[in-house]
Amino acid sequence: MSEQMIAAVLIRGIHDREYSVLDALKSLRLQRKHVCVLLTDTPSNRGQLQKVKDFVTWGTITDETRKLLVSKRGKPAQGPLTDSRKKIHARVLKMDGKTLLPYFNLQPPRGGFGRKGIKVGFSAGGALGDRKEAMNKLITRMI
Repeated sequence: MSEQMIAAVLIRGIHDREYSVLDALKSLRLQRKHVCVLLTDTPSNRGQLQKVKDFVTWGTITDETRKLLVSKRGKPAQGPLTDSRKKIHARVLKMDGKTLLPYFNLQPPRGGFGRKGIKVGFSAGGALGDRKEAMNKLITRMI
């Protein structure tokens, strides 16, 4: 796979949040805690992740981690993918010849998120924000 993929995981709950934050989370398909989505590395996706940085952790993942995530936690999409007029398409993820749901349900990580918890940024020893390549390690602990 030539393009870089970003994995984003919702860490904190979304109850009683601003509408703009809820809209950004909905467009990123992050509706429940410990749900991971794979996004292409574009400035638009990076901007949305920056908007919800107080609730989400993200980072670039390798092909090995992506394949492990798809094989262990990927669920096949069932039912019709378009409506009867072929105008509305369902959101699906097509990888390795499979049609999957666009999100992956994960467990809480073994060993916890970080020493300072889920209210502090990753650079300060917590769990939130951009993890860069350390996202691979977190996902393997959550699978």
